[in-house]
Amino acid sequence: MAGHSKWANIQHRKGRQDKIRAKAFSKLSKEITIAAKIGGGDPDGNPRLRLAIKNARGDSMPKDNIQRAITKGAGGEGESYDEIRYEGFGPGGIGVIVEVSTDNKNRAAMEVRTAFAKNGGNLGETGSVSFMFDNVGEIKYPADKADEEAMFEAALEAGADDVVSDADDHVIYCAREEMIDVAATLEETFGEAKAANLVWKPQNNIEVDAKNAGTLLKMLEVLEDCDDVQNVYANFDISDEVMASLDE
Repeated sequence: MAGHSKWANIQHRKGRQDKIRAKAFSKLSKEITIAAKIGGGDPDGNPRLRLAIKNARGDSMPKDNIQRAITKGAGGEGESYDEIRYEGFGPGGIGVIVEVSTDNKNRAAMEVRTAFAKNGGNLGETGSVSFMFDNVGEIKYPADKADEEAMFEAALEAGADDVVSDADDHVIYCAREEMIDVAATLEETFGEAKAANLVWKPQNNIEVDAKNAGTLLKMLEVLEDCDDVQNVYANFDISDEVMASLDE
C-alpha cells in the first residue's frame, strides 16, 4: 500500500489493534502449517517454513503456537489449502491485490467479490492490476536497530535494491529470488528481522480524495477480516488532512 506502515498506522488509529493481532496470529499459523505440509517440518530444509517462523517470532507469537502449527502441517493434519490471487479496483481507481489461502474456493471467491462490490470496487481479471506492482522481497527492522545511513549501506552491500526508513521501521526491498540471502546477511549484523516477506510493492501510489477515502478503507478492512485472506496490497496514499477529516 502506501508502504505497509501507512496501512498499519491507519488501522492503529481506528483502534482495531486487538482484532488485528488475533487475525495476524491466525494468518501466521496458517502460513506455518501450509509451509510445513508442503515442504516438511524442518526449517533448515524448508525456506518457506523458515521465513514463516521468523515472521511469527517477529510478531511475538508464542513458541507453543508455532510448534503446534508446524506439527499440524508436518503430520499432514488439517485442510488442504488452495493459494489464489485476486486482482481488482477500489474506489478512485485504486489497484488492489488480494492473496488468499482457502480450503473452499467458492466461499473465498464470494467473500472477496462481495467485499469489492459492496464498497465501490470491482474484481478484474488476473493481470489487470499486478502489472502496476513489483513482486519483491521486503525485510523489516525496527527504526531503533540502526540509524538510517548504517541500515542503507548494510542493505545495499547485502544485495538489496532500496531502503525506506521512517519513525517506526527500516523497510528493505530486494529481488524476490534474493530475499533469503539478503535477510541472512543482514541478520549477521542486526539480528533477526522483524519480518521478511514476498510482497506486491506499488510502482506508484494514487492520492485518494476525501470522497473515496472512507469507502476504500472500509473495503480494505472487510477484505483483511476475511478468514481466507492472507494479504492485501493497494497502490494508494491518503493525506494527513483527509485522514484527519475521517477521524472527526
